Amino acid sequence: MIIKTGQADAPPDPRLAYFDDLAPVWNAECSSPATTRARLATLDGELGLAPGMEVLEVGCGTGQITGWLAARVHPGRVVAADFSPAMLAEAGRRGLRVEFRQLDICVEGPVLGAFDLVLCFHAFPHFRDQPAALRQLARHLKPTGGLTILHLAGSAQINAFHAGLREPVCRDRLPGADAWPALLHAAGLELTSLTDRADLFLLRARPARRTAESPW
Repeated sequence: MIIKTGQADAPPDPRLAYFDDLAPVWNAECSSPATTRARLATLDGELGLAPGMEVLEVGCGTGQITGWLAARVHPGRVVAADFSPAMLAEAGRRGLRVEFRQLDICVEGPVLGAFDLVLCFHAFPHFRDQPAALRQLARHLKPTGGLTILHLAGSAQINAFHAGLREPVCRDRLPGADAWPALLHAAGLELTSLTDRADLFLLRARPARRTAESPW
């Protein structure tokens, strides 16, 4: 079942129609789900997944890695969210035992829970308001939780690829390494590690530690 999360009205985002239109052919036109999961398995130790964890996958699309996540954290919990109802409908056909939510992460709304891990896989460049998205992602973390932003290519490669696509995603960008500390700090997060090379972008962050000198 797909649950629509109650949120304030937001300005129309043309990306919604773009991804709704792509949903029926997404699994055939993008990289093989099996190949993607095999690559993720090689990163398992770097992703911090463990049995019993509660995970929020934001930008789950058609659920290509959602079942893999659920298996890695079993008997934990996975909530998979996306703003595209058509993408979620495709994900729902997989018969996965996870909770699907329709959610626009760029709009403030109810918190879906407190999670050990919030994961954005191949999604962050498409968030139209990235500072707002980071604030909302941070709201879903336990004090001991972590945010992971993951792409199976580097920021330069991702941005060049998007530049060759049609509107409205041709200007969607993944920030480079220099931009992240300030972006995260504004959302109450701190960077713990960042890899940005041709075949991998892997960012991990956590809620910033509060000190007497700093509100974070």
